Amino acid sequence: MGYPGWVDPDADLAAIASLMADRHRAQMLLALLGGTPQSGSALAEAAGVSRSLASAHLKKLVAGGLVRAEPSGRQRLYSIASEPVADALEILTLLAPATPVRSLRDSVRARSLRWARMCYDHLAGAVGVAVAGALVGGDLIREHDGGYVLAPRGAAGFGEFGIDVGELRYRSRPLLRPCMDWSEHRHHLAGSLGAAIAAEMVRRDWLHTREATRIVTVTESGEAGLRDWLGVDVSQLRTAA
Repeated sequence: MGYPGWVDPDADLAAIASLMADRHRAQMLLALLGGTPQSGSALAEAAGVSRSLASAHLKKLVAGGLVRAEPSGRQRLYSIASEPVADALEILTLLAPATPVRSLRDSVRARSLRWARMCYDHLAGAVGVAVAGALVGGDLIREHDGGYVLAPRGAAGFGEFGIDVGELRYRSRPLLRPCMDWSEHRHHLAGSLGAAIAAEMVRRDWLHTREATRIVTVTESGEAGLRDWLGVDVSQLRTAA
């Protein structure tokens, strides 16, 4: 007989795997990995299925604990259930084979995903990796024992950017965490600080998010802002990419 918190060492991985084995449900999960709550109709379009079929898929994902649903007016908005679920999905993308490119549209989408995307609630892709590298280079954060730590001048530096690091420390999730980027095979910045940086970039109109996709666009003001704040030359980075 178990006790509270006891976990079966032979966890039923097949139950979770079966939820992602359907390509339509997998596409919905990838769309939600962008971190923005989505309507059922938006997810139906992203997965290329009818609204009724999307609803059936979403019920299974909610029941399986991978997705949560919250009322918003007359509709329900869906999102990834938790950061551990998002982490698991991102790790699986490192193992999964690339989706075959069958059209110009597929090619453009693949390039856009590799360039800049949301990984749950933090910035990933070539731009996200460059930002993490610039934060280290600017001595706002430091690499330590395979992870990240806040540099001595980090709190003040992020405060100038509008982020209260002291407030973030009270949250349950880690402040800084490296997240392996599946397209760059280097780390970008996750954790509550990574999420706060991405949110501030969106607030400043440096990044534009899109409905039902992880892809984000770096705006002209974003290119100028990243250059002025961190010395990240987006145009040079784009040429290299």
